[in-house]
Amino acid sequence: MRKPIIIGNWKMHKTVGETVDFIQAVDKEVAGIAVEAGVGVPFTSLGVAKENAKNLIIAAQNCHFESQGAFTGEISVEMLQDLNITHVIIGHSERREMFNETDETVNKKAKKLLAKGMVPIICCGETLAQYEKKQTNEVVTRQIEKALAGINEEDVKTIVIAYEPIWAIGTGKTATAQIAQDVCRVIRDKIASLYDDVVANDVRIQYGGSVKPDNIKELLSQTDIDGALVGGASLEPSSFLSLVK
Repeated sequence: MRKPIIIGNWKMHKTVGETVDFIQAVDKEVAGIAVEAGVGVPFTSLGVAKENAKNLIIAAQNCHFESQGAFTGEISVEMLQDLNITHVIIGHSERREMFNETDETVNKKAKKLLAKGMVPIICCGETLAQYEKKQTNEVVTRQIEKALAGINEEDVKTIVIAYEPIWAIGTGKTATAQIAQDVCRVIRDKIASLYDDVVANDVRIQYGGSVKPDNIKELLSQTDIDGALVGGASLEPSSFLSLVK
């Protein structure tokens, strides 16, 4: 059985003080729940979030694949490891669209994280134009194949995949549970074709895109959806707890 994993992606929200308030309000409430729960916080809040979290996963929202160098504004995997961060979101559509993230850099980041014993949360998803042209499966399977290039099957089992249709992120539009399930099944089938069914059945696949307390149960009831990557609904303690409990 794959244990569900629900991660809130705060994006560029919350100061250090606001982060501490959130963690203190939520952390004890998630002890012993049936899912792995966590939040992806800004770099500035990673340290205090980790200090205050006993039960929550604290994830970073990005990393660089080089250990050090002239990369102004970037954060290395080693820097995250120094803070005892275990999970990192990579390849988010906003990083791809606004900051020139590519399938190749996602692959490099995934390899670096895995080499350090950390968990990459690899995002994939199609634009509205691609969705309307019925290119979803083609786009998503290409992103997955390139993201996993050169990664062995034991490492792949530890990776989390997050399917986020770009047309549903922050728009209020949500893929129906059936649409989300169908694409997550395509992702699992692609992993099976690259490795085998055993590996594919071990990989956890999240859905992301306007996930809210009122639709998460239906989404998580689908066979191939093992969790969620949640944006706005993860920012308030009450809303977040409604998602994970």
